[in-house]
Parts: sequence; structure tokens; C-alpha cells
Amino acid sequence: MHSMRNALAGHADVTALLLDMVGSNRKRQPVGIYSICSANRFVLEAGLIQALQDETVVCIESTSNQVNQFGGYTGMLPSDFREFVKSVAVATNFPEPRIILGGDHLGPHVWQREPAHSAMEKARELVRSCVQAGYTKIHLDASMRCADDPGDQNTPLDDRVVTERSVDLCLAAEAAYSEMPKGSPAPVYVIGTEVPIPGGEQTSQEGVSVTRVIDVERTLTLARDMFHSRGLQSAWERVIAVVVQPGVEFGDSTVFEYVREAASELSSYLEKQWSLVYEAHSTDYQTPVGLSHMVQDHFAILKVGPWLTFALREALFALECIEKEWLHGRKGIVLSKLRETLQQAMLDHPEYWKPYYHGDEDYLRFARDFSYSDRCRYYWPRPEIQEAIQRLLRNLQQHSAPMSLLSQFLPAQYQAVRSGEIHNRPVDLIHHKVQGVINIYASACGMR
Repeated sequence: MHSMRNALAGHADVTALLLDMVGSNRKRQPVGIYSICSANRFVLEAGLIQALQDETVVCIESTSNQVNQFGGYTGMLPSDFREFVKSVAVATNFPEPRIILGGDHLGPHVWQREPAHSAMEKARELVRSCVQAGYTKIHLDASMRCADDPGDQNTPLDDRVVTERSVDLCLAAEAAYSEMPKGSPAPVYVIGTEVPIPGGEQTSQEGVSVTRVIDVERTLTLARDMFHSRGLQSAWERVIAVVVQPGVEFGDSTVFEYVREAASELSSYLEKQWSLVYEAHSTDYQTPVGLSHMVQDHFAILKVGPWLTFALREALFALECIEKEWLHGRKGIVLSKLRETLQQAMLDHPEYWKPYYHGDEDYLRFARDFSYSDRCRYYWPRPEIQEAIQRLLRNLQQHSAPMSLLSQFLPAQYQAVRSGEIHNRPVDLIHHKVQGVINIYASACGMR
């Protein structure tokens, strides 16, 4: 059976590989690719380890508010993010040419409170800096309103304006690519946007509407015509996907599952009319069967982010439980107090969770730790939390967890240690826990 592993052997660059993946999926082969949307080192290490084991590529994407020419909330420029990923690759012995870097929601999102002129100027510079940093997969998303756009600010921006701005971004990307060293992989493009906000729904009570075929048709027709009218015929040949909403989403405590019947019109429409695939965002927490069905139904690019840091958080909390049971009261040992430190940081700096979590104090405490939305992922880089994590890792590196406690708090990792698959080291346990999620995506995409 054709797989992404087979495809890797046949191409010298990732552009050709992605185009091949699209062609194979269009022929109804169960082939796709998952995209890791995270800047967390543990997550990226786990992703590279998984791809190394599977002998395939790995796609890693940063969002426009996470990494941009002003540093984003990570403090990284696109070139910094590239070097960061490269450093993780070196540490895990992963071949750099097998890394696909991508930019998610590249457009005026971060600057939408500014007038369109200045917001788009910054968006073009963002796209340019991403391409020059070696990003290959570029999501052009100009769907958000800017401060001086006419009409009701709560209604969608006119499709033609969205397309014109997306084409402007593509022109900036192509110009940047023309300045790249000869032989650099050409950018591939994703257009369109999903109905929900990036990063997960804020509500868990309402259903999720599947994108209408008529809306996809209008998006693609407008884009094709405008790409051609602006001299971007070559770039249009590298548009590999359009973002739609297939009916999958998650809230604080709810997951909206993929229903094939609800998305069947989207699937059949694409087969008949176009030579690209769909990209699905917010696929976190879907079942293995659901993800496999999505790839089979031409939702061939699966974005995942919060589920990976959710798994990381599960691993860290479990390790702290082991630390408490195993090392509490021992002379000379200072416990990490990780959860306590995390809660305090979130209370002291509520801007990353307060707009998303709603309820009484008991529920808010629960959500800060355990919500599917996983807003605590924004706090892991904080110095006091990094210090707590490092203390936790040192404690359990110096005093290995008893197997009975592994069985209690990390049962899957206990089995992996028993079988010799991994060592009883805290970092190995964390990687294995995150890989448990990545495995599901790799299988769904035919990458195992």
C-alpha cells in the first residue's frame, strides 16, 4: 500500500512530497500528513522521535501570534523558530531535510485592530520572513476584519476582499522565494479558513456547522481566478489545500466527533471538481477511527496542537504524583510543587485563560488544570514553571520511580518500560506519553 514513507524515498524535496501526497489521496489512497502546531520542546522532541521511528517526514507549524517578525508570544522570529526546531533535530538525531516548516493563519490576524493598510503591510512582512526562514507550507489567511473595514464587525469580511488580500500575501511569498538560494523547495499554499476561531471553540454547548459546498466553491473559484489575473499561475499549481470545517471541534469539556455523513457532500465535491485536498484544523481529541475516516474523505492534512500539550500536562502531573508518593519527607529533597506553581502563575497572569473559561471558582480551578482547551500550555515557558519542571525531572532522574508507581500513574509507560521499549527516565516517559497521541495521527495518515 502506498504510504508517506514510500513517498519520502521518491522525492528530493518536501514540495514534491506534499504534491505527491495530494495526488495519492485524490486517488483514494489512505494517505495524508499531520501537522504539529506547537513550540513546546518536549512536544517537538516527541514528534521528531516518532517520525524517526516511522522513517518519514514531520510537519511543524507556528502560528502568526506565536512567531512573527516582532517575536510573537514566544519571543521568536521565524528564523529563530527555524533554529529552535533545528536544535531539537540535532538533539534527537533527526535529519533536517525531512522537516517541513509551516506557518499557520499567516495574515493580519495579530494586527486586526489596526487599519487594513498597516495590518496588511505587517502581514506581508510576516509571510516574507517566514519564506526566507525556510518555511515551505504557507497558510494564507486574510479572513479577519481590520479596524477600518466597513460593515458590521461581527459579520464575515467580503469574500472578494479576503481573496484579494490573500493574493497580496502570496505575491509577497513568491517574491521572497525568488530571493532564496537556487534549489530551495518552492512554497506550497493553503487557502481559506475554518469557521471556529483558531485554537479551539470557546463554547462547548453549541453544535459545529460543516462548511457548505457552495462556500468552498466560491472560495476556490475566486482564488483561482485572482491568482491567474495577478500572474500567479505557477503559485496556483502549488495550492495544495483549502481549509474547511468538517464538523470537528472541541470545547472545555466537549469534543465534537467527525461524522462522515455530515461531511459527505464536501468529500464528493472535491473529488469531482478540484485537484487539491482539505486541511482540517482543531482535530484534537478525535478518535483513531474518526481521524482515519477524515483522511480517507480527503481531509488529508490534520492539524493538532492542544492535544499534544494536554498529553504533556498529563505526563507532568502524573510524574508529580509519583514524586510526592515516592520522595515526600525524604531528607535533603525539595519537591517540585509543579501544580501549585502552575496554578499561581495562571492566577497572577490570567490573560491567556480568562477570556476562555467561564464558571464559578471551583470550575475555573478545574478548567485551568484539565480543560481540553489546555490554556495552561501558554504558561510552560515561564521561568518559575520551568524551574519546577527541571526540579521534578532531577528528582525522578536521581531517584527512579518504582515500577508499582509507574503502573499506578502512567500505566502505558509502565508497560513500555517493562517491555524494554523505553527506559525508566522521566524525559523518556514524557516523550512516550506525547507519542501516544502522535501515533494515532501517524496511523491515520498512512505514515506507519
